[in-house]
Amino acid sequence: MNVLRSSLFYIGYVSMVLVSAVTLVPAACFLPLRPRFSVLNLYNRTIIAWFSLCCGVTVRVRGGDRLPAGPCVILSNHQSEWETLFLQLLKPPTCTVLKKELLKIPVFGWALRLVRPIPLDRSRPSVALKQVLSEGAERLREGLSVLIFPEGTRVPPGSRKPFSKSGVHIAWRAGVPVVPIAHNAGECWTSGGWIKRPGRIEVVIGEPIATEGRDVKDLLVEVENWIEDQLEQISTVPRPSRRTMPVEQV
Repeated sequence: MNVLRSSLFYIGYVSMVLVSAVTLVPAACFLPLRPRFSVLNLYNRTIIAWFSLCCGVTVRVRGGDRLPAGPCVILSNHQSEWETLFLQLLKPPTCTVLKKELLKIPVFGWALRLVRPIPLDRSRPSVALKQVLSEGAERLREGLSVLIFPEGTRVPPGSRKPFSKSGVHIAWRAGVPVVPIAHNAGECWTSGGWIKRPGRIEVVIGEPIATEGRDVKDLLVEVENWIEDQLEQISTVPRPSRRTMPVEQV
């Protein structure tokens, strides 16, 4: 059954990519930035809804009322493609820090360029850190929120990876709050495989964490511990035992 459901999902997925290529992306090119987000998010909404319908997945979001009115830095764990789509819908307009290679993907990469992401070259860590700090501050001044996956890559359910400090550093320098988010999307939308599984995706949005007068390292520890606390509660895959881990630079 999961094979049939997954096959049906990808038929619709590819169809939506093609439709977006000839409708949403060209239309968005002629729109100001904020309306551009609304148009391109139609793709995200459609894929999320089609995934839920085809694969028997429900979504529960807790803490949606905690999102601040102004710009913020959103920090989330990263397990799959699902959250890269869904989290864009929570507080538009939101730009994402991502690998620059994603911008080369036909249609998908074109659409990404239109919503002003912050593309990073992971092969040059020192340059990447300066870039994310500079461009992240610029986006926040423009009224956009910034979405960062501090693990830097997809981490399967049941695994852990140290968080980078760049996200909390951006928020600290700009004086905007950090909003932590935890989810278990990788249990339904697996990374590294095409089979999708039925179940419930839990998304928990934390209280905004003020950054003014705080130490960046302490902020990072607070965010990482909060996300891990939530994952221990919502994950059906056992979490690894906690241990002290070094903090990455980017």
